[in-house]
Amino acid sequence: MEAASRLFGREGFRQVTVRDICQAAKANVAAVNYYFGDKMGLYMEVVDRAIAVMRGTTVAAQEGSQGLSPAEKLRHYIRTYLSALMQSPDATTWIHGIMNQEMNEPTKAAAKIAREAIRPRVEFLGGILAGILRCDVSDPRIPRCAVAVQSHCLWYGRQPQTSVFRRAAFPEWPEEATTRLEGLADFIAEFSLAGVEAQRSI
Repeated sequence: MEAASRLFGREGFRQVTVRDICQAAKANVAAVNYYFGDKMGLYMEVVDRAIAVMRGTTVAAQEGSQGLSPAEKLRHYIRTYLSALMQSPDATTWIHGIMNQEMNEPTKAAAKIAREAIRPRVEFLGGILAGILRCDVSDPRIPRCAVAVQSHCLWYGRQPQTSVFRRAAFPEWPEEATTRLEGLADFIAEFSLAGVEAQRSI
């Protein structure tokens, strides 16, 4: 599973062979068929692992926001999500790799990821935003605001692709300004709250 997670995240489902995985894992090729049925079966197990991690972040945001005002819920959500994005790259690189590969070359796992990991998170965030805007979650402003919050957090993720691009595009930015959770979480929360509040008049 570790070898498959690493290789699928780096190369994608179609490029990686069962033989590649078994060589990396020092395992017999027959083990994949025996335990998982085929390469897709193994891949779906890896995807399930990724979904479990992503859902864990959403659950942490939900459980920690009980009893808070909508604005404080958004602050807590941003801190929780940003904290997950800023973990050591070694812990989450494979997950971000799987997500990137599915965006570029979707497999049947794409719908499962959307249904079980992404939609629950966005729906939770949408509920928070609806509370701030005092509107129904079906309001067209909600998905736009949700994308803005998510995208802002993702920019500061520590996954290798983002970090390399950020350093190449903005070498003048001090690295500390993109890696300190406390200051970034507060800034993104204040910026997001101001932006969402401004949507009330639209």
